[in-house]
Amino acid sequence: MTAVLAHLRSAVRRHAHLADAVIAVAVFAATLVTAFADRPGGDRTVAIVVAALGCGALAWRRRHPLVALAVSAGAAEVFLAKSGSGSGELILLAPLIALYTVADLVERRPGLVLGAGAVAALALIHAVHEPALLGPQNLAFIALGGLAIAAGDSSRNRRAYLTEVEARAARAEREREEDARRRVAEERLRIARDLHDAVGHQLALISVQSNVAGQALDGDTVAAREALDHVKSASRQALGELRDTVSLLRHPGDAVAPTAIPAPGLDGLADLLASLTASGLDIDHRTEGTVTPLAPAADLTAYRVVQESLTNVYKHSDARRARLTLTYEGDELLITVDDLGSRIAAPRQDGERADRHGILGMRERVLALGGRFTAGPRADGTFQVAAALPRKPLDLAPTSPQPQPRPAARTTPESRP
Repeated sequence: MTAVLAHLRSAVRRHAHLADAVIAVAVFAATLVTAFADRPGGDRTVAIVVAALGCGALAWRRRHPLVALAVSAGAAEVFLAKSGSGSGELILLAPLIALYTVADLVERRPGLVLGAGAVAALALIHAVHEPALLGPQNLAFIALGGLAIAAGDSSRNRRAYLTEVEARAARAEREREEDARRRVAEERLRIARDLHDAVGHQLALISVQSNVAGQALDGDTVAAREALDHVKSASRQALGELRDTVSLLRHPGDAVAPTAIPAPGLDGLADLLASLTASGLDIDHRTEGTVTPLAPAADLTAYRVVQESLTNVYKHSDARRARLTLTYEGDELLITVDDLGSRIAAPRQDGERADRHGILGMRERVLALGGRFTAGPRADGTFQVAAALPRKPLDLAPTSPQPQPRPAARTTPESRP
């Protein structure tokens, strides 16, 4: 039975105007049967035409609800007057159905006012026609009119509720899709940074060391020199592939995303410095202030900034001398890495596209935690990277860089990878 009702409701929704026409014919037939079945003979032409007009107005009740109410109500009163007392009351079904439609489709307040006014007007006409304002038939009509208006208003509310539910579901689906795209973008940027920081550092050491070893060997066999050349070639190729991978993962205009995965922190700084020192980089390491623990994300970012900055010094500095200063000041950790080499790479011209992402990755990491970052040449010809990290990073990254108070570092176009 439930399936049949559901199928019937679906058919009515698909063919609404056909259903209205069927209702109009049914009311018309019921009206004629009750009005004339026991009263043979007489001139019924006018009454039948009026009944057809009043019931036929229901076929257009969805398109013109107010017109349908006016026509059906007027035709019903004329029919009752023509058919005589005590017969044909079923003609009132037409204005009652029109009342339901007005309450359902017209704006709520005007619909309720017009519906109530129509019920009151018809009740008054009935009372004048048959002086019995509080008669049982008139009271029954008023009750049925109020019920029709209430049913129409309830249908309106239900339709509005379902529309709101569907809109919320669609909005939630869009938000889920946007959140998924955002997470994918954040993961892509995280992979780009971690690839560059974790793999690029080691490959840079391999490349430089193999080149130094190849130049230093003297008197060794040709096979040894050829093997070192292969190492150098392979490391350069790996660096190129890494750079290409990072370029594919990164697109211009990507939003800054916070670092989310715990990785090496400043507790591994000693091993990092030892590795670089063993490779030939002279590092002057200083720590100022009282050492305090950092939040995991800030700890990881601090390590990555030091790692990338010192690796850049190792790759680009002639003298391979660097000064690393960690200053614990209030709620911030200030990181300064100075390249003390004899010269630095020439800065890029404005508009020149960088093909490497080391400084860009460091800046993104620092700004994502609410810190400050600068990188550029100083007046004495050295190159400095300076970062200020909060010990307790912000939950949301700022949308624009904050000014760097340290006067030693001037913001210039990056000249480092």
